[in-house]
Amino acid sequence: MGKASHLLFDCDNTLVLSEKLAFEACAELANQILEKFGIDDRYTGPQLLTDFVGQNFRGMVVNLQKRHEFELNPEELETYVLMEEDRVIATLERKAEPCIGANEALEKLHQDGKYGMAVVSSSALRRVKASIKKVGQDKYFPEHHIFSAATSLEKPTSKPDPAIYLYSCKVIQKEPCECVAVEDSRSGTLSAVRAGIPVLGYVGSYDGEEEQAEMAKLLKATGAKVVMNEWHEFEDCLAELEKIAQAEKAAI
Repeated sequence: MGKASHLLFDCDNTLVLSEKLAFEACAELANQILEKFGIDDRYTGPQLLTDFVGQNFRGMVVNLQKRHEFELNPEELETYVLMEEDRVIATLERKAEPCIGANEALEKLHQDGKYGMAVVSSSALRRVKASIKKVGQDKYFPEHHIFSAATSLEKPTSKPDPAIYLYSCKVIQKEPCECVAVEDSRSGTLSAVRAGIPVLGYVGSYDGEEEQAEMAKLLKATGAKVVMNEWHEFEDCLAELEKIAQAEKAAI
């Protein structure tokens, strides 16, 4: 990697403050599933967020099945995935807000025109589009540059599977080393790293300095080259990441 040509942004809690809203909306549905199978455990939105941040509802249910030893048939799973999608979108269309400073950073990137930009998310495509439209970010991303691990792929998956990043690079006709992924979660960071994409971590959506510091440490341990606390740091952090990548390349 020298200077990147494309920036690939995660959506939830990277561009849009949506994770808490989404997990609150889907906790009730997850609990309905557990009740159906006679499982006593129940989850709150924050508990689901802690356990499954960065994953889509499909991935979360797959893991719940393993954890609690029950099984949904494919038709049941699809029904619940669509139900969750509808509930979350309705909530996001009412309440979603941009991550602090994200809109300003995107506007500057758009005006400068130095980078191509895409959204690469685990969440369903309808949800991603609803989120960025609600907060006024849709104007920065062509529709064919919005990618969903739950919807865009022939076989739906979720981060940390690298498939959605590899697919995105193929569509935009760029090598992974020509891109930078911006991610806020371990699963998202791992997805990009596995795809060979340098990662710029973002922790500004986490609550308080202590939690942000813990997440910064985790993202770096997972493979993020640089971590920013706030969006106003983006340009400096991107330059630092490119400098690190050039040094690593020169050392080979």
